[in-house]
Amino acid sequence: MSHVEEELNSQPECWTRAAAQAAEHRAVLPAPGERVAVVGCGTSYFMAQAAAGLREVAGQGETDAFAASEFPHGRAYDRVVALTRSGTTTEVLELLARLRGRTRTVALTADPGTPVTAATDDLVVLDYADERSVVQTRFATAALTLLRAHFGLHADAAVTDARTALAAELPQGLVDCTQFTFLGRGWTVGLANEAGLKMREAALSWAEAYPAMEYRHGPISVTTEGTATWMFGEAPEGLAEQVGATGGRWVRGDLDPLAELVRAQRLAVAVAVARGLDPDRPRHLTRSVILDPRHH
Repeated sequence: MSHVEEELNSQPECWTRAAAQAAEHRAVLPAPGERVAVVGCGTSYFMAQAAAGLREVAGQGETDAFAASEFPHGRAYDRVVALTRSGTTTEVLELLARLRGRTRTVALTADPGTPVTAATDDLVVLDYADERSVVQTRFATAALTLLRAHFGLHADAAVTDARTALAAELPQGLVDCTQFTFLGRGWTVGLANEAGLKMREAALSWAEAYPAMEYRHGPISVTTEGTATWMFGEAPEGLAEQVGATGGRWVRGDLDPLAELVRAQRLAVAVAVARGLDPDRPRHLTRSVILDPRHH
C-alpha cells in the first residue's frame, strides 16, 4: 500500500480529532463579524476556497480566499488564516512576514518545528494529520474539517460518509475514462478544484473543474463517450440529463461533499496504479515549494 493510500484511508479518524480540536482554538480562529482572508498554495488554496465559502454560508462575515502569492495587500482584513501542511512554503512565509504587525494571522500546519511557527501570530497544529506522500489528502481535509466545525457546520454524518466513501467500490469503468471534470457549487467549488488537482498530480490525467452552472458555458463541449463528469453536492436542474445526452458519464455525489472528495482521491490513486505510476511521487513535484529568493 502506498503512503497516500494509507493516509487517505485514515481520514475518518483525522476528521473526528480535528472537529474535537476546534473548540480549544476558538480564541485564535476567526470570530463572527470579522473580515477574513484564507490563503494557501496548491491543495491548501483550494481548501481555502472551500473554507471561505463555508464561513459565508454560516453567516459569520465576509471571507475571501487567495493563493498566497496573489494576496491583495490593498485590502484590509481583521484576520488572515494560512493553510500550510509543511510550514515551509515560500509564498506563505513571505506573506505572513509582510502582514506581521498589520493584520492578525493564524496558521494551520502539520509541523510546528518549521519556519511558520515564528512567522505567524497564532498557530494550530494538526500533527496527527501529517503525511509522507507528496500528494496531500488527510491534512487538507482535516484542516477544513476543523474550520468547518469552528463555523458550526460539521456533522458526524460527514465522518460516517467518509467511511462509506472508503468502503464502497468505485463505479465500474470509471478508472478507464480518458478525461474527468469535477463540478461544485458554493463551498464545494473548492473541493471540485482539489479533485481535479488530485487527478493531475497522482494520475497525470486530463482533469478540469468548474462551478456547476458554468459548465454549460463552454466546457460541456469536450464531454463525450469515455469522459466523466462528477458533481460535488446538489446538481443544477437538468445538468445530469445534458451530460448523459453527450454520451459522457455522470457521477452523482450522494455523500457529504467532503466525503465525495475522498472518493475522488481514491479514484486518482486507482487511475495512477492502473497506469503504472507511483502516486506517492508525482513527477516534477516536491512536498513543499521552497523558492530561491534570487529567482522569484
